[in-house]
Amino acid sequence: MSLQTLEFMLICCYTLVIKSAFLCPLFSSIISYMEPENQTRVSEFILLGLSEDTQVQSLLFGLFLSMYMVTFTGNLLIILAIISDSHLHTPMYFFLSNLSFTDICFTSTTVPKMLLNFQTESKTITYESCIIQMYFFTLFGQLDNSLLTVMAFDRFAAICRPLHYTVIMNPQLCGFLLLVSWFLSVLVSLLHGLMVLRLSFCTDLEIPHFFCEITQVVRLACSDTYLIDIVVYFETGLLGVIPITVILFSYAKISSSILRISTAGGKHKAFSTCGSHLSVVFLFYGTGLGVYLTSATTQNSRANAIASVMYTVVTPMLNPFIYSLRNKDIKEAFKKLRNIISIKVLFVSNLEKFP
Repeated sequence: MSLQTLEFMLICCYTLVIKSAFLCPLFSSIISYMEPENQTRVSEFILLGLSEDTQVQSLLFGLFLSMYMVTFTGNLLIILAIISDSHLHTPMYFFLSNLSFTDICFTSTTVPKMLLNFQTESKTITYESCIIQMYFFTLFGQLDNSLLTVMAFDRFAAICRPLHYTVIMNPQLCGFLLLVSWFLSVLVSLLHGLMVLRLSFCTDLEIPHFFCEITQVVRLACSDTYLIDIVVYFETGLLGVIPITVILFSYAKISSSILRISTAGGKHKAFSTCGSHLSVVFLFYGTGLGVYLTSATTQNSRANAIASVMYTVVTPMLNPFIYSLRNKDIKEAFKKLRNIISIKVLFVSNLEKFP
């Protein structure tokens, strides 16, 4: 799979998803249904954040700034390494580069605003910014979910169908799977956003969280939230159960295939190709499930906000380390990328010496 093919697939997928989001007939019926009805518009919400202590906020600012920079830099390096090394132009690393891009965007929807609030000692967020943040948080969260599922299928095809892998995971199928992931994520996030736009809000506009999480925003509404509650719970259950089922089925088949390998070296090699992805799956769904159980067993919204840090900040930060520390291909790509950057820096520095 060449670099030109990868770039072409990315451009086509992103363009088609954006066009589909506006042309899909389903959206027309949803928008007509979501017309506001005597809605009380608010100008801003108040994000209570993780702590009200000024000294603690200063410490949190430094901590989350460092974590965000590590997340951004680590995932960006993986993307650049995959693009620059032709040996990594395979379906596995194609989806990994998209996962890294999604993790950057996922973290960027919440952390910069939180850092700004820490720095300015302001807790407000405008109504429009809250809706936009909610939309993109749902979009990239669902995209993470879809990509992990697609990557599990890719590992299943590589280990259980090795002779037919290149035929199964051809560029057309990879592009189609990415397109479906984007389209489904856009559809879900747009549906959530349109339903929230119909709500009217009371005078209590304090959100006990560090970002506009949809369930926390819905709790502030004065209007009837029965429909949106049903939709959110049904969609969360459906889009949670199906990916987990696909992942568990894939790894059940993978484990069965690995156990049939006669040599220990062959078993280790087969497991090493999916060990990193399995670690990320446990981290992503484990922290998400932990937050869900925390919110179900306690009424302390501040504790829920602290627990949410795990899957919104910590998980995207750890993914680059998980995929690079035990992956020889990524390490070699990093070395090549470092050499390319060093050569370019040396070339620019030599040019600056000439008048």
